[in-house]
Parts: sequence; structure tokens; C-alpha cells
Amino acid sequence: MTAQPIDVNVVSELVAEAAAAPSQHNAQPWRFRFLRDSAVLRVYADLERTLPHIDPDRRGLHLGCGAALLNLRVAAAAKGLTPAVRLLPDLDDAELLAEVGLRGSASPDEALARLYPAISRRHSSRFPFRDEQIPAAVVERLCDAAHAEGAQLVFPGAWHVREILELVQDAEGRQAMDPGILGETAQWTRTEPSDVVGAPDGIPAEAFGPRQHGTTAPVRDFALGRPMPGRGWAPFEKNPHIALLGTDHDGPGDWLLAGQALERVLLQATADGLVASMTSQPLEWPEFRWVARDPFSAMAHVQMVLRLGYGPEGPASPRRPVADVLDIA
Repeated sequence: MTAQPIDVNVVSELVAEAAAAPSQHNAQPWRFRFLRDSAVLRVYADLERTLPHIDPDRRGLHLGCGAALLNLRVAAAAKGLTPAVRLLPDLDDAELLAEVGLRGSASPDEALARLYPAISRRHSSRFPFRDEQIPAAVVERLCDAAHAEGAQLVFPGAWHVREILELVQDAEGRQAMDPGILGETAQWTRTEPSDVVGAPDGIPAEAFGPRQHGTTAPVRDFALGRPMPGRGWAPFEKNPHIALLGTDHDGPGDWLLAGQALERVLLQATADGLVASMTSQPLEWPEFRWVARDPFSAMAHVQMVLRLGYGPEGPASPRRPVADVLDIA
């Protein structure tokens, strides 16, 4: 890559791809600022989009912004760019999460560039998956994707999967008794389709998926008992493929690393023909989060529970316009 000025249109395209990342309740808690003179793109936390009851320490916010950062790196690599990333560059500014230099001389990361087509195809699927094994080679690629970003991905054994499912149910029971959590969830989830509501954020009705017959898969029911005409019931897979994504340490920098690893795993899964959904309920309570660890792995801190498999792709959730999240200075 040459040290030529970066076109503003290219920056807008990079931000559009970054903003396709998943985030808790699709709150999209990020904003970007491009500094023309230095060709630096800054990633900020949008504190107006926090979830103080569900995510009081903002761990989930950092995961979402880390996922957006990974998408930005993938899109940059696909354009032949080599971004230089600094996490938490100013410890006195809690909102500034990363700086991405868009000038450099190294060769683009080809492994990241190959994931670019998956950005537009990756959507959470809260639908039933088939009871079908994931080939060992695919599992290995997913674990390698997490490792490449400084995290771990572990597929626990059957007994621990059952324990995770029980933790999810216990966490959902607690949340059902918490007015603050219920209110936040209702605020960011819509019981009508996106083409009716027209909101640029949150989870639309078509992304909820059907209600479960039984509770065999860790899929959060965002309806919260609200009426949704036409929403049906369905049996889900009896033996869900659960993976735990985790890190050695547990601070803001680790959460940003975990977010990048999470998105890299999701993009690799998409490229390999898998679909996925995520659940964080058992990680939103400290006592449950500790139990979620796989005792047979060296993983110290679980950052996300993933459900992976083969099944229908989820619908796209709405996204805010680039003009709403990008400032150019």
C-alpha cells in the first residue's frame, strides 16, 4: 500500500462494513471519526446506546465495538489496505476505544480479505438448526479464527452443554423478575417487522424466530410475552452445538479483543456454510458467568456463548445510515 491520501468515499465504505457487525440488542453502540490529515479513523463508544441494566460494566458494548473493528479490518484488507490498530489509545478518554491508521507499507492480510464476502451474509439465526454434526476441519478453522485474535474458542462436552442450557434458563428466570432488564429489552426489540416500524436499530420481529417447543436450544425469546400475531412454534435441535469464546483476562482491552475474535469466528462460520446465534444471558450475572467456564479448558473468562449449526439464515437487522455514525474532520 502506498501512502496516498485516503478517499472519503472509501472511509464511508469501510464504516458501512464495520457497522454491519452484531451488537447486544442491535443497539449499534459505536461512532467513528476520520481525521483527514493523519488518515486515522477513530472508533468511539456511543454512550447514548448503552444498556445500563443488561450491560452495567459495558462489557457487551466493548464486544460489539470490537466486532465492528474486525469488520473494518476485513473490509480494509479487501481493498488492499493495511490498517494499523491501537486499542484504547488514550486511557483518559473512556469513549475512545481504538485508532485505525489507514496508511502503511505492509502487505494486506489475505486471510482477513477472504472473509469479506461473509460480512453481508452474516446474520444471527434464531431458527431451528438441523441435528447435524459440524466436521472436525470446520471446528478447527473456527478455533483458529478465535486464536488469531488472541482469544479461545472451546466446544464443551455434552454434560457441560446441558449445564449451559440450565444456566440460560436460570438467567432468563432472573431477568423476567427484573423490571429494568425487561424495560431495556422491550425498548430495543420490536414486535412488528422492520418495514412497518422503520427503526434503524433494535431487533425486528422477523428476527425473533419461532417460539420453542421445549427449551433445547439457548435462544432468547425477545417477545417477553407480548402478543405477536402469526408467530408460530417449532421444535429446535435436541443436541445444539455450543461454543464458548473466552479470554485470559477480563478488562476493556480484553473485551475489544474478544469482540474481534467473535466476529472473526462468525465470519469464518458463515464462509463455511454455518449459521449462528449468540446468547449472553448467563454471562450477565457474575455467579452464572463463572459456572459457564469449561473446567477442562484453560479459558479464564467466558465472553460469549455461541450456538452454531446448519439451518436457515436469519434475516438482516436494520442498520443506522453511515452519515449518522461517521464524522469527518
